[in-house]
Amino acid sequence: MTTTDTSNRPIDTSYATAPTRTITAAGVTFAYRELGPKGGIPVVFFVHLAATLDNWDPRIVDPIAKDHHVITFDNRGVGASTGEVADSVEAMADDAYTFITALGFDTIDVFSFSLGGMVAQALVAKHPELVRKLVLTGTGPAGGKDIDKVAGITYWDILRATLTRSDPKEFLFFNRNATGKAAGKAFVKRLQERTVDRDAPATVKVLQTQLKAIKKWGRSAPADLSKLTQPTLIANGDNDRMVPSVLSEDLHRRITGSELVIYTDSGHGGIFQYHDRFAPVAVEFLAR
Repeated sequence: MTTTDTSNRPIDTSYATAPTRTITAAGVTFAYRELGPKGGIPVVFFVHLAATLDNWDPRIVDPIAKDHHVITFDNRGVGASTGEVADSVEAMADDAYTFITALGFDTIDVFSFSLGGMVAQALVAKHPELVRKLVLTGTGPAGGKDIDKVAGITYWDILRATLTRSDPKEFLFFNRNATGKAAGKAFVKRLQERTVDRDAPATVKVLQTQLKAIKKWGRSAPADLSKLTQPTLIANGDNDRMVPSVLSEDLHRRITGSELVIYTDSGHGGIFQYHDRFAPVAVEFLAR
């Protein structure tokens, strides 16, 4: 195992300036960023479909990093991480375990969004002792209704975005009404706040491979979520076209003692549209 640090600066409190580091384990060099005070249980962020380090909303990361050691990372074969992109959710969970244990952690909290939430569930199923608390946003369970339709929606919205010279996330994550359009543009603008040391964008191959993994997850046998004993916070918008909002309610019903927050007039990116309301909820949940 080897680690390299691309900066001698102290740990940052702003995601826009947190240096990119690497750690090599099991033949893969993982790119990651960390910020916030070290010590205590770190919060590891599990990213969405075809996403890199630069896809996390600083208005979510920074409030959590104020009092927590936050770590974000690129999946294998994505962004600045080496290797072949994983073709199943379970393989991504194995990679996450490799990365987390290489950093020397035996207990973490997980913050996840979309595909990241699926990976988080697979990780907890295999290594329940590793995860203390779980935040699942914009996601659904294995075998969840219509998860296997994500690919069709994604390709359609990429086409719509291309025709209007927009970022696909504006279509995929937000409603196409006045409120949603404004929230989408504001979100995309926030992702540009980091101006140095930006990550390589995900390739078409990454998108295609991860979409196949999501389809497999949607068509797999339902997991027994009654075994999941970690305190769990679930959040989504009320009109998620990518991972239907009813699946957040499904997760809530099946995970004993879980908490559910649904934001009205918002889509897949409800937590980003309502970051000013959601970030304090996540902070309070993790601090409990």
